[in-house]
Amino acid sequence: MISSLEGKISLKSEKYAIMEAGGIGFRVHFSEKTLNKIPQIGQSIKVFTFLSVKETSWDLFGFLTFEELELFELLISIPGIGPKTAMNILGVASVSDLEEAIVLGDETILGKVSGIGKKMAQKIVLELKTKVKKLSQGKEGSRVAGDIEVIDALVNLGYRVYEVREVLQQLPETIKGVENRVKECLKRLGRK
Repeated sequence: MISSLEGKISLKSEKYAIMEAGGIGFRVHFSEKTLNKIPQIGQSIKVFTFLSVKETSWDLFGFLTFEELELFELLISIPGIGPKTAMNILGVASVSDLEEAIVLGDETILGKVSGIGKKMAQKIVLELKTKVKKLSQGKEGSRVAGDIEVIDALVNLGYRVYEVREVLQQLPETIKGVENRVKECLKRLGRK
């Protein structure tokens, strides 16, 4: 119904902001991380939105990128995950880090979210692994799609996911191709 909003920020609180668009003030809920990124009161912004309609309320959730919105919609498709929990999940890490964690079955990032226990984290990974993999492969230049093979190869050699992820984040973008990235990671992991 409301896919995006463009307007001025007229109020910011801990959980939401009010955006003035066309003479109407819209209460838009954001993750804590996103609230810190949006401009100050009086400045303009454009956000992607999701309208959640329930018997007792209509809530508008805002996102700075379309990728964030896509991941949010996948998260709320899981029984037991509501919009507020999905926003909390998006607040703990970047979209690419969350996608990578889901595809690789790494539940540690999801475990940082209050209200998400080990079983729910496993359920999220199980339900979304294939969907997120397809989604990330469809994005041109996606770090997740490009580095999954690298991480898989190094994990099969006995390295831990978090070690490999650390090294990959430090690699320059000029190193292209799975084989070259694996070789460079092995060099750097050998120095530790």
